Amino acid sequence: MRQSTSTKLILFLFMLPAILFFSIIVIYPITQSIYGSMLDWDGISNGSWLGLGNYKKLFQSDLFWLSQKNTMIYLLVSFLYSLIIGFGAAVLLISVRSKLNGLFRSSFFLPVVISSTVVCQMWLSILNYDSGLVNSLFRALGLDYRQEWLTSSATAIITVAFVNAWQYMGLTFMMFYTNIRSIPEEYFEAARIDGATTVQIHRHITLPLLQEAFRFTVISSVSGALRAFDSVYIMTNGGPGDYSHTLTFLLYKTAFMQGKYGYGSAVAVVIVLESLLFFFIINKTINKRDVYA
Repeated sequence: MRQSTSTKLILFLFMLPAILFFSIIVIYPITQSIYGSMLDWDGISNGSWLGLGNYKKLFQSDLFWLSQKNTMIYLLVSFLYSLIIGFGAAVLLISVRSKLNGLFRSSFFLPVVISSTVVCQMWLSILNYDSGLVNSLFRALGLDYRQEWLTSSATAIITVAFVNAWQYMGLTFMMFYTNIRSIPEEYFEAARIDGATTVQIHRHITLPLLQEAFRFTVISSVSGALRAFDSVYIMTNGGPGDYSHTLTFLLYKTAFMQGKYGYGSAVAVVIVLESLLFFFIINKTINKRDVYA
């Protein structure tokens, strides 16, 4: 009994630094944000107690719901692009044996290690209405079509989300690629002997064994959408008007540009709650144990 208590005490002492670090880095800021969201506060002077007033004002705001909608669009674009392009490229590179595979892998991953500022500035040039590569390509093909990609309320948030998805697709590509490579070759050989087609092999062998890669894709898409700020700030600054605002940009605008720190804290709390909800759903939907069932 004494030895068991001593062991638990030793384990607790080993865990104590991590618990303290987690509390300081995560628990304390969240607690402060929750408290700050209850105040009419500019972040400097003493705030006055509002209770749930900031939340009531937030949920009655059209800008909040527009930002929420844009965040979901951002998430959907990021997820679909990463899933379709990342998975497709991984399967293609593994299926087609070539000496250029290493070059393609590096090319897919290169944007990930480049600064977001550089990537956004490059795409600003590519998407320029007058001299951008995309609209110039339409003219070269003889098409009488030009699009204001970043100054149109209909396309601004989709375009920004696409640029972000393009930059970070290399992460999901590498996750799919390494997971497919880790599947024993004997599984595929047995399926070929049984007469399975390539589509059937990937449907019944590859996809079921990639649940962890799919989990990573969903989590990275959700995480990227809920913290989408830098690409929005650089490419559109929330415009045109307010049409490319995301929740994180709304937080920045209200707390740091307008001095409504209490209101911004309410937005931060909503982001945290949505993150917890999404990750709970993901963990319940994609269960690691199902892979080995």
